[in-house]
Amino acid sequence: MTKDRTRTIGIFIALLAFFLGMFAIYGVGVYNDSEQYITMHIHREPLYPLFLALFRVLAGPETGLVLAVIVQNVLTVCSIFFLIEYLQKKFSLNLAGELVLLVLELMPHLVTRYVSAFGIFLENSIMSEALCIPLFQFFLLFTIRMIFEGKKADMVWSLVFAYLLSMTRGQMMTTILIWLVVAFLHFLGAKQYKKMLLPVLAVLCVFGLRNLTVHTYNYFVTGYFMGNTYGQVNTLTNVIYACDREDGEVFEEGSLERQFFDTFYEEADALMANYRYAEDAPEGEAAYLEDHHDILKFQVLESNLSMYYFGLGEVNYYQQSSMSDEMAGVMLRRLLPACFGQWLYDYLLLCRNGFIRSIAVVNKWINWVALALYAAAAGLSVYLFLKDKKSCAVRVMGLALLFIAANVCATSLTIMCLSRYMIYGFSLFYMALFLVGVEWMSGCPLFRRQTSAE
Repeated sequence: MTKDRTRTIGIFIALLAFFLGMFAIYGVGVYNDSEQYITMHIHREPLYPLFLALFRVLAGPETGLVLAVIVQNVLTVCSIFFLIEYLQKKFSLNLAGELVLLVLELMPHLVTRYVSAFGIFLENSIMSEALCIPLFQFFLLFTIRMIFEGKKADMVWSLVFAYLLSMTRGQMMTTILIWLVVAFLHFLGAKQYKKMLLPVLAVLCVFGLRNLTVHTYNYFVTGYFMGNTYGQVNTLTNVIYACDREDGEVFEEGSLERQFFDTFYEEADALMANYRYAEDAPEGEAAYLEDHHDILKFQVLESNLSMYYFGLGEVNYYQQSSMSDEMAGVMLRRLLPACFGQWLYDYLLLCRNGFIRSIAVVNKWINWVALALYAAAAGLSVYLFLKDKKSCAVRVMGLALLFIAANVCATSLTIMCLSRYMIYGFSLFYMALFLVGVEWMSGCPLFRRQTSAE
């Protein structure tokens, strides 16, 4: 057996031992959101509930969850293994270099378990992130292959995994748009201008397919041909937070929208869930909004909307959810222009925390370290790009920064950027930074294989 074969098998076994070992130690993690996935709740995207349902059908309610968690861990092992093996070959890394990639891939799992306030090992949990992580790793693998090799098969598989990601978590619809940007750049670089319309058509088809799939799934589960609900309620929550009392004047006196606004504002004010009560400093303002988002959403908006629509009589939960979401959309379109300045300020604060949590934790000292890392990544990338416009490491870093920006900006529109929403960019950023550093120190043999010519 060759040394390369031994190294490859050793890394796979080490990964498998780590993830299955964590499963043996901690077992299946069931949390507050888990029940919504198990019961196929209307608020949740279809793929993960269907994933869980498959194993429950095969092995029963309890054993099925255990089997699902084992499969989650094995899928994660495979996705990490294939990605780092590809990067190892592409960048001619030696064993030390590949081990660095391996450690960087494991870091998010260790951080969420031992550093994050959430304190869970994601791959052991009954949460959509447990399936999203391996799907995202496969998306990265095929997208990076698409960037470097431009093969049609990689383009197709990258888009397939983007679609699957969007069916697992709504925020991951950004991967479809990232695929579009990468495909555009590919055809632009190849000067195949006539083909640049193809990615647009493909993305439109994928979004249409996603919409049809969600509606069809909900029809079979609930009996209603409808999309997932409460997305607009989430967005309205941060808008209500940013409102002043006089902003309600955008609604006619006595209208239902005005009644809802007055109730929302009064109750939010009583709970101090309004921007005026936040500490007068960016760190405090962002933390205050994050702490009060769920309070405002569940205790004020959702409570009052559901009470009103259920009070109409003969209204079931699915109808109530749909009507609540529709009302939230109507209020959003009228209120957002009225409080846009404060909302935008709050949005930028959430984005700031999102960028930090994508690569670190929010802390007044660590925040500056995160900023320095972004600056170093950008500076080194520009330097290498000026030296070689075909730099492979710069392309990986470009993908990392593009994904982080898209994920942060999209998530901040509807909710706050918790670590478990931002965790996807963590390993990608640090692997890209490592590869940029290796390319910058091209003459250093520490992490790269040396050819006979060298």
